[in-house]
Amino acid sequence: MPLIRLDKFISERTEYTRSQIKSLCAKGSVTVNGSPVKRSDTKIDTGADDVTVCGNAISSERFRYILLNKPKGYVSSTDDKDGETVIKLVPPEMRSKGLFPAGRLDKDSTGALLITDDGALAHRICSPNNHISKIYAAELSRPFEQEYVEKFAKGIVLANGEACSPCKVQKAENADNLAFVELHEGMYHQVKRMFAAVGNHVENLKRISIGGLILPKDLPLGKCMYLLPKDIEQMFTKIDFDAILTIGHNFFSAN
Repeated sequence: MPLIRLDKFISERTEYTRSQIKSLCAKGSVTVNGSPVKRSDTKIDTGADDVTVCGNAISSERFRYILLNKPKGYVSSTDDKDGETVIKLVPPEMRSKGLFPAGRLDKDSTGALLITDDGALAHRICSPNNHISKIYAAELSRPFEQEYVEKFAKGIVLANGEACSPCKVQKAENADNLAFVELHEGMYHQVKRMFAAVGNHVENLKRISIGGLILPKDLPLGKCMYLLPKDIEQMFTKIDFDAILTIGHNFFSAN
């Protein structure tokens, strides 16, 4: 692998500026293969050398992929003009320059949200042409009615006249007020507006999958985890909607 400057390597993968990295090196807070490096312009092999800053290992991967189990009250944005952003939930040691949420999840909704600094991947996931499905668990104020299945399959017409694309909906096993919806589009408050159109109301909404990647049930609300290359590829695989119906854990136990 070609050699690159240490400060360039660190600055591309963290929020540190090059001047900050130079200062940290001078203090002995940057190590390469376990040994402090005093000069920030030292050349390293990104494929072979292990780098730490203030005791935190710096991944050799150029881009960062983070799955957040988003809680309520945070906006899917990098701009805090509308409230606290989801970026604030990413621990400092996991951050890099240019992190942003790939797609959006409403402020009062919870669940799976990809945060990355890879614009090309975000475009692949969000582009309607790629048909990346997303599955939501909706806690309803009234019991699920079987007629919803046919109505959603035909395409719900919202109160303002907008027509939604046909989609799947089904009641969860052993829960009359819990439904799962699979969408291939993302209109504003779409799931809530679709259920309103059939005379029901969504009390809580949680996104539980992006493509074939299912939100791990042991990832606490408000917490993040790194995604591996195999996890990223999973997003581009088709999920078995019917299999989701049998998942036993309570999606809203920590709302």
